[in-house]
Amino acid sequence: MRAEEERSFREFATSRAVVLRRSAYLLCGDWHLAEDLVQNTLLKLYRAWRRVDGDAADAYARKVLMRVWLDERRKPWRRSENRDGVVPDPGDPLADPAVAGQRAQARDLVLRALAEVPPRQRAVLVLRYWEDLPTAEVAAALRCSEGTVKSQASRGLRNLRAAIARTAPDLAGAGARRSA
Repeated sequence: MRAEEERSFREFATSRAVVLRRSAYLLCGDWHLAEDLVQNTLLKLYRAWRRVDGDAADAYARKVLMRVWLDERRKPWRRSENRDGVVPDPGDPLADPAVAGQRAQARDLVLRALAEVPPRQRAVLVLRYWEDLPTAEVAAALRCSEGTVKSQASRGLRNLRAAIARTAPDLAGAGARRSA
């Protein structure tokens, strides 16, 4: 790789590593595994950097991250692991402690519920609603049709709501009353 390509890759990796790590964490629910996924993603991206269009680098990196995560999910020893550890929450010195506690509790609830959603649906939810990508880009990243993305998003949201209802029935009931 030429020095200019090396420099552009380093700049990209430095600027996008945190974003990729957050997305990976939302997919897998484990910070350590998220770091491994990002490392594998950046390694694969480095190997293909000459062929990557600069404007499409973000989309390509997301696509590689999704594939790396789905490949990781297929490994048999991952199915037997139980990931119900404590979610790290960095402190916000400017926030009201009560509000910060409620926010952390809601975030933890959503992350635990997201962990119960099947992997393909979780990938669609993260890309579509967390990354705020259009349906066409999600379909391209996951190599499926837009109709599949829409149906997986619908099923994923239904499963996410059901998981939240199982975990915190008092919150699910309040949300249903609010929307009625």
